[in-house]
Amino acid sequence: MKITWFGHACFALEMEGKTIVTDPFDESVGYPIPNVTADVVTESHQHFDHNAHHLVKGNFRVIDRPGAYTVNGVKIKGVETFHDPSHGRERGKNIVFVFEGEGIKVCHLGDLGHVLTPAQVEEIGEIDVLLVPVGGTYTIGPKEAKEVADLLNAKVIIPMHYKTKYLKFNLLPVDDFLKLFDSYERVGNILELFEKPKERKVVVMEVQ
Repeated sequence: MKITWFGHACFALEMEGKTIVTDPFDESVGYPIPNVTADVVTESHQHFDHNAHHLVKGNFRVIDRPGAYTVNGVKIKGVETFHDPSHGRERGKNIVFVFEGEGIKVCHLGDLGHVLTPAQVEEIGEIDVLLVPVGGTYTIGPKEAKEVADLLNAKVIIPMHYKTKYLKFNLLPVDDFLKLFDSYERVGNILELFEKPKERKVVVMEVQ
């Protein structure tokens, strides 16, 4: 499995010979627009920095609703959550997506705005890789992000949706999240997994 980070909440997940693009953003966000061809695009909610599938290449399927899907051997599950701690009254609903392929489960939390409930944790199920927003303001912040990672018992924890040199609006930097852990490792914008991860680690990806 190959995971590529394009910035914000946008990743390409390559598994089972297919490419899934999560939460594509438009030009106003600040990151370079990804040059990627997708088979599937998932959108956690319909805000400009998460739903720009018109900028993605390919003849792809858009999944923007909760539910269970199977696309050419890749299992995708969307779990309904909220974009804020007030049950959606401030910013609406959010979809957490779980992708399963090549024996590995990846969970993308989208713009999760609250700590997951026990029922949501159970619905999401066991996961291996967690893509978690940590920048606060519009999503959970560093402390809540760590709590969610602990609840889901994720092995590989990849922070997203935080302030970088590219982002044009203010969020907390990733360092506020990293200081809650004893160690972490930095990689480029690509992470490859050849087997189910067994040990817990925090991986910081960087947009090239």
